[in-house]
Amino acid sequence: MTKEEARQQFQKIIQCADAALALDRAALLIAAEDYPNLSIEDYLSQLDTLAEESRQRMTENELHHPLDCATVLAAHLFYEGRFNGNAGNYYDARNSFLNEVIDRGKGIPITLSVIFIEVAKRLGVKLFGVGMPGHFIVKYVDEEQEVFFDPFNGGKILTEHDCRQKIEEMYNDQVKFNSSFLQACTKKEILSRMLQNLKGVYFNASNMNKALGVIERLLLINPDSMVELRDRGLVCFTLKKYSQARVDLEAYLKASPLAEDRGRIKEILNDLRQRQARLN
Repeated sequence: MTKEEARQQFQKIIQCADAALALDRAALLIAAEDYPNLSIEDYLSQLDTLAEESRQRMTENELHHPLDCATVLAAHLFYEGRFNGNAGNYYDARNSFLNEVIDRGKGIPITLSVIFIEVAKRLGVKLFGVGMPGHFIVKYVDEEQEVFFDPFNGGKILTEHDCRQKIEEMYNDQVKFNSSFLQACTKKEILSRMLQNLKGVYFNASNMNKALGVIERLLLINPDSMVELRDRGLVCFTLKKYSQARVDLEAYLKASPLAEDRGRIKEILNDLRQRQARLN
């Protein structure tokens, strides 16, 4: 699959209604732009195999009680070490690519969570992603309770109090806990967060070409995002794609005239106009 084919398929899949969106396939399409020989069907088959292996380990009673099924699955996938949080090399781009996580058994919270959600789906259990600040987890919901799982930390079961405490510890009490932090994410929000992680990795590595590809996909999901429009303009400026940079940054200022960074953006636009004038 070429990069262009992967982009076209990704654009098509995210146009689906959220309930019908194939999260596993969409996540693999994100990776396909960087791995031209990636066989999506092979990796989907590996998720099928993980589900079947887990099914064989469960009693009939566990299989017929969703929370029990999810708990046993979490232990099989994460506590027993099939998949681990890559704390030692957290910002490795490979942690954000689902194929690499399946191959290496190492990932970050969101990619491990996607595996948990998608394998559970194959067992008939519906799980939801939860995008807490700084840490992605998964929850099971029924009429009586919400139960949270932490795939990055061995599939540990968390209470709401545990989640509150984790956020307080991560942010040294600078972020006040809000119950909205524990709301379920849509699949498109999960894909956006995966891409945001990649964007950060590529910015930190000053890999602007790859950062641009990520931003373009973020804009496919959220075409009205002014932050992504601005960032595409800034990246295009760095890459000397001056025409696109000017279009994006002018559109950003028009839509966000009171933006805090408007002074800096105006300076860049003045620079752009002078550069383009010299080329004419």
